[in-house]
Amino acid sequence: MRRLDDNNWERLESVIRRSNMTVNGFAKHIGLLRGENLYQIKRGNNGISRDLAARIVKHFPDIDKLWLLTGEGTMISRGADAAGAVPFYREDAESSITARDKLKPDSEIMVPGVECDFAMRVDSTAMAPSIPAGSIVLLKKTDAESIIPGFEYVIVSRKIVTLRIVRMCTDGKTLRLVAADSERFDDILLKKKDIDELYKVAGKILINK
Repeated sequence: MRRLDDNNWERLESVIRRSNMTVNGFAKHIGLLRGENLYQIKRGNNGISRDLAARIVKHFPDIDKLWLLTGEGTMISRGADAAGAVPFYREDAESSITARDKLKPDSEIMVPGVECDFAMRVDSTAMAPSIPAGSIVLLKKTDAESIIPGFEYVIVSRKIVTLRIVRMCTDGKTLRLVAADSERFDDILLKKKDIDELYKVAGKILINK
């Protein structure tokens, strides 16, 4: 079989690293049934198709489509604000993040130096004083295999959607979701396999009422 340009994988790998996801997690995020489609590119059997490029740019609009397909230009689109503007939704992260695709951003927030996908408000008091109610969190989509224990995440599962500090249980398969206000909010135990979506808190804009 004819081997294609190895730079295809180098470009794709750069985007995957930037997303902070595993190859399989990235494939699932852009709507592919399995990561094998991407591994075929790594093996040199396939190139980056227009359909794959369109899927990636749909979910990561700051990635330049021409660069992805040909290597010409730079990874970050010229249309992406170099200062780091991300969409801001005034809706509460816990109650509205699963419906974000149907929401229209209220504005953009400038977040220079912070790698995140979007920003949302926090209404819950569970994370105070670390994140007081009314504050804004800057969120970066990731996957369960990339969890850093002790960091804050918005966790989406079939049963719960919550913003908590994530800690790992000794079995390596169960997460302990801890509120900053541990006196008023109990810990939540959740199997890693039950996570549907995961967003790392990449930054905060704290608002003390």
